[in-house]
Amino acid sequence: MSRIGKRPVAIPGGVTASIENGTLSVKGAKGTLTLGLSDLVEYKLEDGQISITPANDTKAARSHWGMQRTMVANLVEGVTDGFTKVLVIKGVGYRASSQGKTLKLQLGYSHDVDLDVPEGLEVKTPDQTTVEISGIDKQAVGQFAAEIRRWRKPEPYKGKGIAYRGEYIFRKEGKKK
Repeated sequence: MSRIGKRPVAIPGGVTASIENGTLSVKGAKGTLTLGLSDLVEYKLEDGQISITPANDTKAARSHWGMQRTMVANLVEGVTDGFTKVLVIKGVGYRASSQGKTLKLQLGYSHDVDLDVPEGLEVKTPDQTTVEISGIDKQAVGQFAAEIRRWRKPEPYKGKGIAYRGEYIFRKEGKKK
């Protein structure tokens, strides 16, 4: 029995949801998101909330139950508040700047790293060592943050690299003679 799946997803005021042709569409102040519905789970839209239940008692249906409920909750949260990931750049000469729909990173390579910002995301650089990625789709925000981080993962000896804000980097002591 899924503890997460049992709880219905509340739809706040100003948000509309509809289920048509195997897709759930959620529309709010920040935009519209859709989700393809799984056949293993049943969705019911009633009195301001969406309830999710497994279609049958198979292991596959039970395993989809909690995840589908979380994905529906992410749709509702995305169109109301949106999602934000903050990356912190540490290292001498490492910096970032946002120029329109391009993010320019200087990470100690012989060349600058230019990344095109995907559609639907907004990237801000309040200072040279901070990158804020925001959007309504949680998966897209996290994926773009991971792609940026991939260029210089934080290393344990000096702590240089690109890390998420609040991420703990396990530090190691250097080699001794």
